[in-house]
Amino acid sequence: MGKWKRSQAYADYIGFILTLNEGVKGKKLTFEYKVSEAIEKLVALLNTLDRWIDETPPVDQPSRFGNKAFRTWYARLDQEAENLVATVVPTHLAAAVPEVAVYLKESVGNSTRIDYGTGHEAAFAAFLCCLCKIGVLRVDDQIAIVFKVFNRYLEVMRKLQKTYRMEPAGSQGVWGLDDFQFLPFIWGSSQLIDHPYLEPRHFVDEKAVNENHKDYMFLECILFITEMKTGPFAEHSNQLWNISAVPTWSKVNQGLIRMYKAECLEKFPVIQHFKFGSLLPIHPVSLC
Repeated sequence: MGKWKRSQAYADYIGFILTLNEGVKGKKLTFEYKVSEAIEKLVALLNTLDRWIDETPPVDQPSRFGNKAFRTWYARLDQEAENLVATVVPTHLAAAVPEVAVYLKESVGNSTRIDYGTGHEAAFAAFLCCLCKIGVLRVDDQIAIVFKVFNRYLEVMRKLQKTYRMEPAGSQGVWGLDDFQFLPFIWGSSQLIDHPYLEPRHFVDEKAVNENHKDYMFLECILFITEMKTGPFAEHSNQLWNISAVPTWSKVNQGLIRMYKAECLEKFPVIQHFKFGSLLPIHPVSLC
């Protein structure tokens, strides 16, 4: 784990997360932003994955969780991943396609265990980070990367989780932040920094969530949790309940970044499947 934390991959990955965190600060999802051709192509790729879910209905099986139809859906992605990535990457960068496609395949869950967790989410962020490193995505795509691409990815993942009743990977149960995601809480809390009236205490208020979830990722995540879980919020999502007592969104954001490093990026079960290559190398950070 020490080697990972000192690696170029770790530095590039966390740098990417923090740059996007800064980019979306104080902005609503409905904010006007530039949408490049590359962003449109990434959304089209995700729309294809969504369509495949419709074409692969769950099968009848005795066990309620982990529907085996997910394996059929995943096999299709496994087979088509490089072709899908090739639709986003220009021909002169085609040599990078196999390496970038690995992160896409890793980002949708595990087909053996039929589970999904923050390690898979990290693979999607790494996929986007690689596209930035090879120049497919640029600095002025920052807001669209989060608001258009990552948000669409979340929608598709929620549909996968619901359709195939996927298990949470490495879940800490009630003591984890969320069964499946982490990044939208970081970027979503950044969106809410200096909001004129929404404070952290409001996200446990059903009315505030219902009225504002279309503008803020954080509240969209809360809405999904309340749809999927029953019982008092403080019982099924204790960590989030505790966060609602933090006075400002800025402090929530800083705390979540620290928590993400400690609970996700520095935990072996989450990071053990992370792939390294020429774009996200394991060698130590070069100081030159």
